Amino acid sequence: MGLDPVSVFGSRAAPRRLPRLALALLLGFAALPALAPAVSPPAFAKGPDSLADLAADVSDAVVNISASQTVDDKRTAAPNLPQGTPFDDLFEEFFRRRGQGPQGGPQGGPQGDNAPRQRRSSSLGSGFVIDSAGIVITNNHVIADSNEVTVIFTDGQRLKAEVLGKDAKVDIAVLRVKPEKPLKAVKFGDSEKMRVGDWVMAVGNPFGLGGTVTAGIVSARNRNIDSGPYDNYIQTDASINKGNSGGPLFNMAGEVIGVNTAILSPSGGSVGIGFATPAATLEPVIEQLQKFGETRRGWLGVRIQNVDETIAESLGLGKPRGALVAGVDDKGPGKPAGIKSGDVIIKFDGKDVKDSRELPKIVAATAVGREVSVIVVRGGKEQELKVTLGRLEEGEKQASLDAGKSDKGPAPGATAVQKALGMELGALTADSRKKFNLKDGSEGVLVTSVEPNSAAAEKRISAGDRILEINQDAVSKPEDVARKLKELKDQGRKSALLFVASPQDDKRFVPLPLN
Repeated sequence: MGLDPVSVFGSRAAPRRLPRLALALLLGFAALPALAPAVSPPAFAKGPDSLADLAADVSDAVVNISASQTVDDKRTAAPNLPQGTPFDDLFEEFFRRRGQGPQGGPQGGPQGDNAPRQRRSSSLGSGFVIDSAGIVITNNHVIADSNEVTVIFTDGQRLKAEVLGKDAKVDIAVLRVKPEKPLKAVKFGDSEKMRVGDWVMAVGNPFGLGGTVTAGIVSARNRNIDSGPYDNYIQTDASINKGNSGGPLFNMAGEVIGVNTAILSPSGGSVGIGFATPAATLEPVIEQLQKFGETRRGWLGVRIQNVDETIAESLGLGKPRGALVAGVDDKGPGKPAGIKSGDVIIKFDGKDVKDSRELPKIVAATAVGREVSVIVVRGGKEQELKVTLGRLEEGEKQASLDAGKSDKGPAPGATAVQKALGMELGALTADSRKKFNLKDGSEGVLVTSVEPNSAAAEKRISAGDRILEINQDAVSKPEDVARKLKELKDQGRKSALLFVASPQDDKRFVPLPLN
Protein backbone atom coordinates (compact mmCIF):
# COMPACT_ATOMS: atom_id res chain seq x y z
CA MET A 1 0.00 0.00 0.00
CA GLY A 2 1.50 3.36 -1.01
CA LEU A 3 1.47 6.50 1.04
CA ASP A 4 -0.75 9.36 -0.06
CA PRO A 5 1.20 12.60 0.45
CA VAL A 6 -0.73 15.73 1.42
CA SER A 7 0.51 19.17 0.46
CA VAL A 8 0.84 22.11 2.85
CA PHE A 9 -2.61 23.24 1.72
CA GLY A 10 -4.24 20.01 2.93
CA SER A 11 -5.30 18.88 -0.55
CA ARG A 12 -3.99 16.19 -2.86
CA ALA A 13 -3.37 18.60 -5.69
CA ALA A 14 0.24 19.54 -6.45
CA PRO A 15 1.25 22.53 -4.29
CA ARG A 16 1.85 25.89 -5.94
CA ARG A 17 5.33 27.36 -5.79
CA LEU A 18 5.46 29.73 -2.83
CA PRO A 19 7.41 32.97 -2.52
CA ARG A 20 10.54 32.49 -0.40
CA LEU A 21 9.22 34.56 2.53
CA ALA A 22 5.92 32.68 2.65
CA LEU A 23 7.73 29.34 2.59
CA ALA A 24 9.97 30.49 5.40
CA LEU A 25 6.92 31.41 7.49
CA LEU A 26 5.40 27.94 7.02
CA LEU A 27 8.69 26.34 8.01
CA GLY A 28 9.04 28.44 11.14
CA PHE A 29 11.78 30.63 9.64
CA ALA A 30 14.02 27.61 9.09
CA ALA A 31 15.04 29.15 5.76
CA LEU A 32 15.96 32.49 7.36
CA PRO A 33 18.12 31.71 10.40
CA ALA A 34 19.46 35.24 10.60
CA LEU A 35 15.98 36.62 11.30
CA ALA A 36 15.16 34.23 14.14
CA PRO A 37 17.74 33.01 16.64
CA ALA A 38 17.51 29.35 17.57
CA VAL A 39 15.33 28.78 20.63
CA SER A 40 15.19 25.46 22.48
CA PRO A 41 11.67 24.05 22.89
CA PRO A 42 10.36 24.25 26.46
CA ALA A 43 10.82 21.13 28.56
CA PHE A 44 7.09 20.38 28.70
CA ALA A 45 6.96 20.18 24.88
CA LYS A 46 9.38 17.23 24.81
CA GLY A 47 8.08 13.70 24.89
CA PRO A 48 9.92 10.79 26.53
CA ASP A 49 13.40 10.25 25.05
CA SER A 50 12.56 6.63 24.30
CA LEU A 51 9.93 4.01 25.12
CA ALA A 52 12.23 1.12 24.25
CA ASP A 53 12.92 0.01 27.83
CA LEU A 54 9.24 0.25 28.76
CA ALA A 55 8.15 -1.69 25.67
CA ALA A 56 10.76 -4.38 26.30
CA ASP A 57 9.66 -4.72 29.92
CA VAL A 58 5.93 -5.23 29.26
CA SER A 59 5.61 -6.70 25.76
CA ASP A 60 5.95 -10.35 26.83
CA ALA A 61 2.87 -9.94 29.04
CA VAL A 62 0.75 -8.81 26.08
CA VAL A 63 -0.85 -11.63 24.09
CA ASN A 64 -2.90 -12.25 20.97
CA ILE A 65 -6.37 -13.73 21.42
CA SER A 66 -7.72 -16.05 18.74
CA ALA A 67 -11.43 -16.79 19.18
CA SER A 68 -13.26 -19.20 16.89
CA GLN A 69 -16.89 -20.14 16.54
CA THR A 70 -18.43 -23.07 14.68
CA VAL A 71 -21.57 -22.14 12.77
CA ASP A 72 -23.86 -23.93 10.35
CA ASP A 73 -23.49 -23.02 6.72
CA LYS A 74 -25.15 -24.19 3.54
CA ARG A 75 -23.37 -25.40 0.47
CA THR A 76 -23.66 -23.02 -2.38
CA ALA A 77 -25.49 -24.31 -5.41
CA ALA A 78 -24.72 -23.15 -8.93
CA PRO A 79 -27.49 -21.71 -11.06
CA ASN A 80 -29.49 -24.44 -12.76
CA LEU A 81 -28.24 -23.82 -16.29
CA PRO A 82 -28.49 -26.22 -19.23
CA GLN A 83 -25.39 -28.22 -20.17
CA GLY A 84 -23.19 -26.80 -22.88
CA THR A 85 -23.44 -23.11 -21.94
CA PRO A 86 -20.34 -20.86 -22.07
CA PHE A 87 -20.38 -20.79 -18.25
CA ASP A 88 -19.68 -24.54 -17.77
CA ASP A 89 -15.91 -24.15 -17.35
CA LEU A 90 -16.31 -21.14 -15.07
CA PHE A 91 -18.66 -22.86 -12.60
CA GLU A 92 -16.67 -26.11 -12.67
CA GLU A 93 -13.49 -24.29 -11.65
CA PHE A 94 -15.34 -22.25 -8.97
CA PHE A 95 -16.81 -25.31 -7.24
CA ARG A 96 -13.63 -27.37 -7.66
CA ARG A 97 -11.81 -24.79 -5.54
CA ARG A 98 -14.56 -24.96 -2.90
CA GLY A 99 -14.38 -28.76 -2.79
CA GLN A 100 -17.85 -29.18 -4.25
CA GLY A 101 -19.30 -30.82 -7.33
CA PRO A 102 -20.33 -28.75 -10.35
CA GLN A 103 -23.93 -28.26 -9.16
CA GLY A 104 -23.25 -27.63 -5.49
CA GLY A 105 -22.78 -31.23 -4.30
CA PRO A 106 -19.54 -32.45 -2.74
CA GLN A 107 -16.94 -33.98 -5.03
CA GLY A 108 -18.02 -37.50 -5.80
CA GLY A 109 -21.41 -36.91 -4.07
CA PRO A 110 -24.92 -36.27 -5.28
CA GLN A 111 -25.43 -33.03 -7.15
CA GLY A 112 -27.65 -30.33 -5.68
CA ASP A 113 -26.98 -31.42 -2.09
CA ASN A 114 -27.64 -28.29 0.01
CA ALA A 115 -27.41 -30.05 3.37
CA PRO A 116 -26.02 -27.79 6.13
CA ARG A 117 -22.34 -28.07 6.91
CA GLN A 118 -20.25 -26.48 9.62
CA ARG A 119 -17.71 -23.75 9.11
CA ARG A 120 -15.45 -21.93 11.55
CA SER A 121 -15.61 -18.19 12.04
CA SER A 122 -12.62 -16.68 13.82
CA SER A 123 -11.54 -13.30 15.13
CA LEU A 124 -8.33 -11.84 16.51
CA GLY A 125 -7.91 -9.49 19.42
CA SER A 126 -5.46 -8.61 22.17
CA GLY A 127 -5.10 -9.34 25.86
CA PHE A 128 -2.62 -9.27 28.71
CA VAL A 129 -1.51 -11.44 31.63
CA ILE A 130 -2.24 -10.16 35.15
CA ASP A 131 -1.20 -13.28 37.06
CA SER A 132 1.85 -15.38 36.23
CA ALA A 133 -0.20 -18.50 37.04
CA GLY A 134 -2.22 -17.90 33.86
CA ILE A 135 -4.94 -15.25 34.29
CA VAL A 136 -5.48 -13.28 31.09
CA ILE A 137 -7.71 -10.24 30.48
CA THR A 138 -9.38 -9.24 27.20
CA ASN A 139 -12.59 -7.59 25.94
CA ASN A 140 -15.85 -9.50 26.13
CA HIS A 141 -16.60 -8.66 22.49
CA VAL A 142 -13.35 -10.37 21.42
CA ILE A 143 -14.43 -13.80 22.73
CA ALA A 144 -18.24 -13.48 22.87
CA ASP A 145 -20.12 -16.57 21.61
CA SER A 146 -16.84 -18.35 20.81
CA ASN A 147 -16.54 -22.11 21.06
CA GLU A 148 -12.78 -22.05 21.39
CA VAL A 149 -10.34 -19.41 22.64
CA THR A 150 -6.57 -19.62 22.14
CA VAL A 151 -3.99 -17.35 23.75
CA ILE A 152 -0.87 -16.77 21.64
CA PHE A 153 2.28 -15.53 23.37
CA THR A 154 5.20 -13.53 21.97
CA ASP A 155 7.41 -16.65 21.87
CA GLY A 156 4.87 -18.43 19.65
CA GLN A 157 3.42 -20.59 22.45
CA ARG A 158 -0.32 -21.29 21.96
CA LEU A 159 -2.50 -22.29 24.93
CA LYS A 160 -6.20 -23.12 25.02
CA ALA A 161 -8.07 -20.81 27.36
CA GLU A 162 -10.97 -21.33 29.75
CA VAL A 163 -13.41 -18.44 30.14
CA LEU A 164 -13.73 -17.81 33.88
CA GLY A 165 -16.29 -15.04 33.44
CA LYS A 166 -17.31 -12.15 31.23
CA ASP A 167 -19.34 -8.98 31.54
CA ALA A 168 -20.93 -7.13 28.62
CA LYS A 169 -21.69 -3.97 30.63
CA VAL A 170 -18.01 -2.96 30.84
CA ASP A 171 -16.93 -5.26 27.99
CA ILE A 172 -14.41 -7.38 29.91
CA ALA A 173 -13.59 -11.10 30.03
CA VAL A 174 -11.30 -13.12 32.31
CA LEU A 175 -9.51 -16.16 30.83
CA ARG A 176 -7.34 -18.83 32.38
CA VAL A 177 -4.56 -20.82 30.72
CA LYS A 178 -2.34 -23.53 32.17
CA PRO A 179 1.30 -22.71 31.37
CA GLU A 180 4.22 -25.04 32.05
CA LYS A 181 6.16 -22.23 33.70
CA PRO A 182 5.22 -18.85 35.22
CA LEU A 183 4.23 -16.20 32.72
CA LYS A 184 5.33 -12.60 32.48
CA ALA A 185 2.56 -10.52 34.11
CA VAL A 186 1.72 -6.84 34.46
CA LYS A 187 -0.26 -5.09 37.16
CA PHE A 188 -2.96 -2.44 37.19
CA GLY A 189 -2.15 1.15 38.06
CA ASP A 190 -4.26 3.98 39.45
CA SER A 191 -6.23 5.29 36.48
CA GLU A 192 -7.76 8.02 38.66
CA LYS A 193 -4.37 9.72 38.86
CA MET A 194 -4.04 10.04 35.09
CA ARG A 195 -4.31 13.60 33.80
CA VAL A 196 -5.10 14.96 30.38
CA GLY A 197 -1.73 15.29 28.65
CA ASP A 198 -0.03 12.37 30.44
CA TRP A 199 1.93 10.03 28.14
CA VAL A 200 0.55 6.54 27.55
CA MET A 201 1.59 3.52 25.50
CA ALA A 202 -0.63 0.89 23.85
CA VAL A 203 0.52 -2.61 22.95
CA GLY A 204 -1.60 -5.01 20.93
CA ASN A 205 -2.42 -6.94 17.80
CA PRO A 206 -3.83 -4.46 15.23
CA PHE A 207 -4.89 -6.15 11.98
CA GLY A 208 -3.12 -9.31 13.17
CA LEU A 209 0.25 -7.53 13.50
CA GLY A 210 1.15 -8.85 16.94
CA GLY A 211 3.45 -7.00 19.32
CA THR A 212 2.67 -3.55 17.92
CA VAL A 213 3.59 -0.61 20.18
CA THR A 214 2.04 2.84 19.78
CA ALA A 215 2.25 5.90 21.99
CA GLY A 216 0.33 9.10 22.65
CA ILE A 217 -1.25 11.04 25.45
CA VAL A 218 -4.44 11.02 27.48
CA SER A 219 -6.66 13.24 25.33
CA ALA A 220 -9.66 13.34 27.69
CA ARG A 221 -11.15 11.56 30.68
CA ASN A 222 -14.63 10.36 31.68
CA ARG A 223 -15.84 10.12 28.10
CA ASN A 224 -19.40 8.89 27.57
CA ILE A 225 -19.82 7.24 24.15
CA ASP A 226 -23.22 5.66 24.97
CA SER A 227 -21.90 2.12 24.74
CA GLY A 228 -23.08 1.04 28.20
CA PRO A 229 -24.43 2.18 31.57
CA TYR A 230 -21.00 2.75 33.11
CA ASP A 231 -19.20 4.70 30.38
CA ASN A 232 -16.25 6.75 31.67
CA TYR A 233 -13.58 6.05 29.07
CA ILE A 234 -10.05 7.36 28.89
CA GLN A 235 -9.66 8.95 25.45
CA THR A 236 -6.22 8.67 23.83
CA ASP A 237 -4.54 9.57 20.57
CA ALA A 238 -2.23 6.53 20.75
CA SER A 239 -3.05 4.57 17.58
CA ILE A 240 -5.68 1.92 18.26
CA ASN A 241 -7.10 -0.16 15.41
CA LYS A 242 -9.08 -3.34 14.80
CA GLY A 243 -7.33 -6.09 16.72
CA ASN A 244 -6.18 -3.79 19.52
CA SER A 245 -9.40 -4.59 21.43
CA GLY A 246 -8.62 -6.09 24.82
CA GLY A 247 -5.04 -4.86 24.86
CA PRO A 248 -3.52 -2.77 27.65
CA LEU A 249 -2.95 0.98 27.82
CA PHE A 250 0.15 1.61 29.97
CA ASN A 251 1.34 4.58 31.96
CA MET A 252 5.04 5.41 31.93
CA ALA A 253 5.60 3.18 34.98
CA GLY A 254 4.51 0.11 32.98
CA GLU A 255 1.19 -0.20 34.82
CA VAL A 256 -2.10 -0.93 33.04
CA ILE A 257 -4.36 2.09 33.46
CA GLY A 258 -6.94 1.03 30.88
CA VAL A 259 -8.08 -1.66 28.43
CA ASN A 260 -8.37 -0.53 24.82
CA THR A 261 -11.98 -1.09 23.82
CA ALA A 262 -13.27 1.18 21.06
CA ILE A 263 -12.31 3.72 18.42
CA LEU A 264 -14.15 6.54 16.73
CA SER A 265 -13.41 6.27 13.04
CA PRO A 266 -15.35 7.03 9.84
CA SER A 267 -12.85 4.93 7.86
CA GLY A 268 -12.43 1.96 10.19
CA GLY A 269 -8.81 2.89 10.94
CA SER A 270 -7.22 5.06 13.60
CA VAL A 271 -7.90 8.77 13.38
CA GLY A 272 -6.43 9.53 16.78
CA ILE A 273 -9.57 8.99 18.84
CA GLY A 274 -9.45 5.79 20.84
CA PHE A 275 -11.12 4.77 24.09
CA ALA A 276 -9.89 2.63 26.97
CA THR A 277 -11.97 1.45 29.93
CA PRO A 278 -10.22 2.71 33.11
CA ALA A 279 -8.57 0.26 35.47
CA ALA A 280 -10.61 1.69 38.36
CA THR A 281 -13.81 0.56 36.63
CA LEU A 282 -12.49 -2.87 35.70
CA GLU A 283 -10.63 -4.08 38.80
CA PRO A 284 -13.73 -4.73 40.98
CA VAL A 285 -15.46 -6.50 38.07
CA ILE A 286 -12.41 -8.65 37.32
CA GLU A 287 -12.18 -9.61 40.99
CA GLN A 288 -15.84 -10.71 40.99
CA LEU A 289 -15.47 -12.68 37.76
CA GLN A 290 -12.43 -14.50 39.16
CA LYS A 291 -14.13 -15.27 42.45
CA PHE A 292 -17.72 -16.00 41.40
CA GLY A 293 -17.64 -16.37 37.61
CA GLU A 294 -20.26 -13.60 37.43
CA THR A 295 -20.80 -10.01 38.51
CA ARG A 296 -22.46 -8.98 41.79
CA ARG A 297 -23.30 -5.31 41.48
CA GLY A 298 -25.18 -3.19 43.98
CA TRP A 299 -28.80 -2.31 43.15
CA LEU A 300 -30.88 0.61 44.42
CA GLY A 301 -34.08 -0.17 42.50
CA VAL A 302 -34.84 3.28 41.06
CA ARG A 303 -35.15 4.78 37.59
CA ILE A 304 -33.39 8.11 37.23
CA GLN A 305 -32.95 10.99 34.83
CA ASN A 306 -30.68 13.98 34.61
CA VAL A 307 -31.40 17.33 36.28
CA ASP A 308 -31.21 20.26 33.88
CA GLU A 309 -31.54 23.95 34.71
CA THR A 310 -35.31 23.98 34.24
CA ILE A 311 -35.83 20.98 36.52
CA ALA A 312 -33.45 22.45 39.10
CA GLU A 313 -35.49 25.68 39.11
CA SER A 314 -38.76 23.77 39.40
CA LEU A 315 -37.51 21.79 42.41
CA GLY A 316 -35.72 24.67 44.09
CA LEU A 317 -32.27 23.06 43.81
CA GLY A 318 -30.52 26.28 42.87
CA LYS A 319 -28.24 24.64 40.28
CA PRO A 320 -28.36 21.36 38.32
CA ARG A 321 -27.00 18.51 40.43
CA GLY A 322 -27.82 14.99 41.51
CA ALA A 323 -30.02 12.34 39.92
CA LEU A 324 -33.80 12.79 39.73
CA VAL A 325 -35.80 9.69 40.71
CA ALA A 326 -38.36 9.07 37.97
CA GLY A 327 -39.63 5.79 39.38
CA VAL A 328 -39.15 3.32 42.21
CA ASP A 329 -39.21 -0.45 41.71
CA ASP A 330 -41.92 -2.03 43.87
CA LYS A 331 -39.62 -4.97 44.65
CA GLY A 332 -36.39 -3.02 44.93
CA PRO A 333 -34.50 -1.92 48.06
CA GLY A 334 -35.20 1.78 47.49
CA LYS A 335 -38.95 1.57 48.20
CA PRO A 336 -38.83 0.19 51.77
CA ALA A 337 -36.08 2.72 52.50
CA GLY A 338 -38.51 5.54 51.66
CA ILE A 339 -37.15 6.78 48.33
CA LYS A 340 -39.92 8.37 46.24
CA SER A 341 -40.45 9.62 42.71
CA GLY A 342 -39.39 13.25 42.57
CA ASP A 343 -36.55 12.84 45.06
CA VAL A 344 -33.18 14.14 43.88
CA ILE A 345 -30.31 11.96 45.08
CA ILE A 346 -27.35 14.28 45.72
CA LYS A 347 -25.12 11.99 47.81
CA PHE A 348 -24.70 8.21 47.99
CA ASP A 349 -22.55 6.47 50.60
CA GLY A 350 -20.71 9.72 51.31
CA LYS A 351 -19.96 10.38 47.62
CA ASP A 352 -21.37 13.43 45.84
CA VAL A 353 -23.64 12.63 42.90
CA LYS A 354 -22.81 15.30 40.32
CA ASP A 355 -25.28 14.09 37.69
CA SER A 356 -27.38 11.08 36.75
CA ARG A 357 -24.43 9.34 35.04
CA GLU A 358 -22.52 9.17 38.31
CA LEU A 359 -25.12 7.33 40.39
CA PRO A 360 -25.26 3.96 38.55
CA LYS A 361 -21.45 3.67 38.63
CA ILE A 362 -21.27 4.43 42.36
CA VAL A 363 -24.13 2.05 43.24
CA ALA A 364 -22.79 -0.77 41.07
CA ALA A 365 -19.38 -0.57 42.75
CA THR A 366 -20.92 -0.86 46.24
CA ALA A 367 -21.15 -4.27 47.92
CA VAL A 368 -24.45 -6.14 47.80
CA GLY A 369 -26.20 -6.29 51.19
CA ARG A 370 -24.43 -3.25 52.59
CA GLU A 371 -26.42 -0.50 54.33
CA VAL A 372 -25.55 2.91 52.96
CA SER A 373 -26.58 6.51 53.55
CA VAL A 374 -28.50 8.24 50.75
CA ILE A 375 -29.06 12.01 50.88
CA VAL A 376 -32.07 13.23 48.87
CA VAL A 377 -33.65 16.62 48.29
CA ARG A 378 -37.42 16.43 48.79
CA GLY A 379 -39.62 19.51 48.86
CA GLY A 380 -36.55 21.72 48.82
CA LYS A 381 -35.06 20.11 51.96
CA GLU A 382 -32.33 17.52 52.39
CA GLN A 383 -33.20 14.18 54.01
CA GLU A 384 -31.02 11.21 54.90
CA LEU A 385 -32.30 7.70 54.16
CA LYS A 386 -30.72 4.34 54.94
CA VAL A 387 -30.80 1.72 52.17
CA THR A 388 -29.63 -1.89 52.22
CA LEU A 389 -28.51 -2.60 48.66
CA GLY A 390 -29.84 -5.49 46.64
CA ARG A 391 -28.14 -7.27 43.76
CA LEU A 392 -28.54 -5.76 40.29
CA GLU A 393 -28.53 -9.08 38.46
CA GLU A 394 -31.43 -10.38 40.57
CA GLY A 395 -33.36 -7.16 39.96
CA GLU A 396 -32.89 -7.49 36.21
CA LYS A 397 -34.05 -11.10 36.31
CA GLN A 398 -37.18 -10.17 38.24
CA ALA A 399 -37.90 -7.29 35.83
CA SER A 400 -37.81 -9.68 32.87
CA LEU A 401 -40.25 -12.02 34.64
CA ASP A 402 -42.62 -9.13 35.37
CA ALA A 403 -42.50 -7.81 31.80
CA GLY A 404 -45.86 -7.93 30.07
CA LYS A 405 -47.92 -8.11 33.24
CA SER A 406 -50.67 -5.51 33.49
CA ASP A 407 -52.50 -4.07 36.45
CA LYS A 408 -56.25 -4.31 36.77
CA GLY A 409 -58.39 -1.49 38.11
CA PRO A 410 -61.54 0.51 37.57
CA ALA A 411 -61.67 3.17 34.87
CA PRO A 412 -62.35 6.68 36.08
CA GLY A 413 -65.37 8.52 34.76
CA ALA A 414 -65.26 10.93 31.85
CA THR A 415 -64.47 14.60 32.28
CA ALA A 416 -64.33 17.60 29.99
CA VAL A 417 -61.41 18.04 27.58
CA GLN A 418 -58.93 20.76 28.55
CA LYS A 419 -56.10 22.47 26.67
CA ALA A 420 -52.84 23.42 28.39
CA LEU A 421 -49.22 24.07 27.37
CA GLY A 422 -49.83 22.99 23.78
CA MET A 423 -51.56 19.76 24.80
CA GLU A 424 -55.14 18.59 24.60
CA LEU A 425 -56.02 16.62 27.73
CA GLY A 426 -58.78 14.14 28.41
CA ALA A 427 -59.93 11.59 30.96
CA LEU A 428 -58.92 7.94 31.02
CA THR A 429 -61.84 5.77 29.98
CA ALA A 430 -62.22 2.22 28.70
CA ASP A 431 -62.38 3.56 25.14
CA SER A 432 -59.32 5.82 25.48
CA ARG A 433 -57.30 3.01 27.08
CA LYS A 434 -58.18 0.78 24.14
CA LYS A 435 -57.38 3.49 21.60
CA PHE A 436 -53.90 4.16 22.99
CA ASN A 437 -53.14 0.56 24.12
CA LEU A 438 -52.95 1.53 27.79
CA LYS A 439 -53.00 -0.92 30.66
CA ASP A 440 -56.16 -1.42 32.68
CA GLY A 441 -55.97 0.59 35.86
CA SER A 442 -53.51 3.12 34.45
CA GLU A 443 -53.83 6.49 36.17
CA GLY A 444 -53.30 10.16 35.44
CA VAL A 445 -54.53 12.60 32.81
CA LEU A 446 -54.42 11.47 29.19
CA VAL A 447 -52.69 13.54 26.52
CA THR A 448 -54.95 13.17 23.48
CA SER A 449 -53.03 15.45 21.09
CA VAL A 450 -50.02 17.78 21.02
CA GLU A 451 -49.64 20.92 18.93
CA PRO A 452 -46.71 20.81 16.49
CA ASN A 453 -43.79 23.09 17.38
CA SER A 454 -45.07 23.52 20.94
CA ALA A 455 -42.79 23.15 23.96
CA ALA A 456 -44.52 19.86 24.77
CA ALA A 457 -43.77 18.55 21.28
CA GLU A 458 -40.13 19.62 21.59
CA LYS A 459 -39.91 17.65 24.84
CA ARG A 460 -41.29 14.59 22.97
CA ILE A 461 -44.62 14.43 24.77
CA SER A 462 -47.06 12.71 22.44
CA ALA A 463 -50.66 11.49 22.27
CA GLY A 464 -51.13 8.49 24.54
CA ASP A 465 -48.81 9.80 27.24
CA ARG A 466 -50.26 10.38 30.71
CA ILE A 467 -49.54 13.22 33.14
CA LEU A 468 -49.27 11.72 36.62
CA GLU A 469 -48.00 14.69 38.63
CA ILE A 470 -47.26 18.39 38.32
CA ASN A 471 -44.55 19.67 40.64
CA GLN A 472 -44.95 16.44 42.61
CA ASP A 473 -48.69 16.88 43.17
CA ALA A 474 -50.80 14.04 41.73
CA VAL A 475 -53.38 14.86 39.04
CA SER A 476 -56.23 12.61 37.92
CA LYS A 477 -58.51 14.91 35.87
CA PRO A 478 -57.88 17.58 33.21
CA GLU A 479 -59.30 20.13 35.67
CA ASP A 480 -56.52 19.21 38.12
CA VAL A 481 -53.93 20.12 35.50
CA ALA A 482 -55.52 23.51 34.79
CA ARG A 483 -55.80 24.29 38.51
CA LYS A 484 -52.20 23.35 39.28
CA LEU A 485 -50.80 25.35 36.36
CA LYS A 486 -52.73 28.42 37.50
CA GLU A 487 -51.33 28.04 41.02
CA LEU A 488 -47.77 27.92 39.68
CA LYS A 489 -48.31 31.02 37.55
CA ASP A 490 -49.77 32.87 40.53
CA GLN A 491 -46.65 31.95 42.51
CA GLY A 492 -44.47 33.50 39.80
CA ARG A 493 -42.99 30.19 38.67
CA LYS A 494 -41.41 30.15 35.23
CA SER A 495 -41.93 26.46 34.55
CA ALA A 496 -43.93 23.41 35.57
CA LEU A 497 -42.40 19.99 36.20
CA LEU A 498 -44.60 17.25 34.75
CA PHE A 499 -44.25 13.59 35.68
CA VAL A 500 -45.21 11.78 32.48
CA ALA A 501 -45.80 8.10 31.67
CA SER A 502 -45.64 6.63 28.16
CA PRO A 503 -48.14 4.01 26.89
CA GLN A 504 -45.48 1.41 27.81
CA ASP A 505 -45.49 2.90 31.35
CA ASP A 506 -41.96 4.34 31.08
CA LYS A 507 -41.94 7.36 33.39
CA ARG A 508 -39.90 10.56 33.21
CA PHE A 509 -39.96 14.16 34.43
CA VAL A 510 -40.55 16.83 31.79
CA PRO A 511 -40.11 20.57 32.51
CA LEU A 512 -42.31 22.91 30.45
CA PRO A 513 -42.29 26.73 30.41
CA LEU A 514 -45.46 28.38 31.71
CA ASN A 515 -45.40 31.43 29.42
